[in-house]
Amino acid sequence: MDVRLLDATDDPEELICQAARNDYASEFIADQSFEEVMSTIDGDSIEDRKETLLTHLLEHGHFGPFEHPHATFAIEGVSRSCMAQITRHRHVTFDIQSMRYVSFDDVDPEAVREGELVVYPPSATDPDWVGRNQDTGPVDEGTVEKREEIFADTVANAVESYQELLELGMPPEDARFVLPIGTKVNIVMTMNARMLMHIGDMRAAADAQWEIREMTEQILDLAEEWAPITFEYYNEHMKNRKNRLAP
Repeated sequence: MDVRLLDATDDPEELICQAARNDYASEFIADQSFEEVMSTIDGDSIEDRKETLLTHLLEHGHFGPFEHPHATFAIEGVSRSCMAQITRHRHVTFDIQSMRYVSFDDVDPEAVREGELVVYPPSATDPDWVGRNQDTGPVDEGTVEKREEIFADTVANAVESYQELLELGMPPEDARFVLPIGTKVNIVMTMNARMLMHIGDMRAAADAQWEIREMTEQILDLAEEWAPITFEYYNEHMKNRKNRLAP
């Protein structure tokens, strides 16, 4: 999995502050400098005043201003299962790598056994892994070896069958039906800062599936670099409060 910030609103926290101050300003916000906009906020410096205002907004549930700045993330190598979960969120724009127009006819099925093209869940190789809704606990080495063998054989055979169907003239949009839900896909997604925090609440939670949780944690790390005051506060004081931020 590789998650990168592709593009984002410049100085998102300045924009959030301008939008929030507009609600209480008698003067037109676009005619004022940022220093003028923030002049009545407590703090010795402009950064202190930004932190004062942003913290106040988050503490009091005034989340509307956080909908103005947007960030776009490029995500490589997550499963179709993970994709199905993340695309359930509203107010997010997605572009998904197409399996109608992108075929995988040059992938060696034997390489699939080593992690090419298909995501391997930790439970396929880790005897101590215990997932949600699992009836049993940790298993012995022999059991997990059998798991890994069955999983590897199944996904490699699926890719081999897919490629045979392509060779027999079946269009990629139909041949893809035999590929596993763990097939890797690339995603570009754009969302505002409020929605990003909401996704963090839902998908970085302890009961989220391991893959989408890992993806979301990486997104939140990038978000803290992009909007440091907002996401440092979110990570320390708000994370995992499910649905509080829901639009």
